Amino acid sequence: MAGAAALSLHPGPILGIETSCDETSAAVWADGEIRSNVVASQIALHRQWGGVVPEAAARAHVESVVPVLEAALSEAGLSVGDLKGVAVTNRPGLVGALNVGVTAAKTLASFHGLPICAVHHIEGHLLSAFIEHRELPMPTLALVVSGGHTELVLIRAFGRYEVLGETLDDAAGEAFDKSARLLGLVFLGGRAIQVRDTGGSPERYRLPQGLEGDTRNFSFSGLKTAVMRLVDQEGDSLDLTDAAASVQHAIVSVLADRTARTAEDLGVRAVALVGGVAANQALRDRLAMRCARLGAAFSAPAMEYCTDNAAMIAFAGAFRLGRGEDDGREFDVHSNAELPSVTSPASG
Repeated sequence: MAGAAALSLHPGPILGIETSCDETSAAVWADGEIRSNVVASQIALHRQWGGVVPEAAARAHVESVVPVLEAALSEAGLSVGDLKGVAVTNRPGLVGALNVGVTAAKTLASFHGLPICAVHHIEGHLLSAFIEHRELPMPTLALVVSGGHTELVLIRAFGRYEVLGETLDDAAGEAFDKSARLLGLVFLGGRAIQVRDTGGSPERYRLPQGLEGDTRNFSFSGLKTAVMRLVDQEGDSLDLTDAAASVQHAIVSVLADRTARTAEDLGVRAVALVGGVAANQALRDRLAMRCARLGAAFSAPAMEYCTDNAAMIAFAGAFRLGRGEDDGREFDVHSNAELPSVTSPASG
């Protein structure tokens, strides 16, 4: 039976560190709120290559991590000596990038005798839905959409997750990026397509929406092929605005509609949209509309908590440290890792 979420959080201050891909971020959780969230983006660096280069990302993290940590503490009005714990992303992600954040976290925790929490990046995204909406009823169905992940996850309770569906090939964010490059738009295709989509006709070009039938999985590889064929066939007559609108419609429709159908099948009372692609306004609007029809609460994080950020890691740390967890200093980084699922104290 659905019930109100019960979330016991460590009061902090807790420093969160995120370096899983191409953002160096640090944030501070204290007294029931995010006190700072500093992000050093590498977008400009990687634009020249049309995608993230792991070695370059790691070097940029090394250059940015100390200034970002100092800025996060400064904005929160705190010093390192005020901290009560550290939380850091250690999986999944680019190994070199993850190592930078984990090394910084372990160094701080060891020098100052602080407990440390190793956070799964996707759990951070899942919990980002609750930073500003802590009364969502349980279970909550979450759609996780980013450049590397597209998953439907049932949050049975805090710390108890069940993956119900996932992409069988490309992630939604990857589909946006690949389609944007085929259309000749700039790096970070999801944002480029959303901007270009303004005023476009989503019905102009019929594009596939992946798997059909009663499934909770997704597939976007066929979309890339269809866009490639469209560009070849239309040539100079291709209307980029309509093409961008058609791509966005194909991706957004299947994400929102499949999530809503799953929510209806399960009878859940709350749906959360999280991850970098959750910043897409068309997706937020369509899923919110579908949830309203179902009578289900809808939650999406503030834009600053959608893309990779340390606020969600600090918040996840507040949850896990609040349970008395301490991962010590011996944990490693992992490029791939299943979402953790632990028994909630409230559920026994």
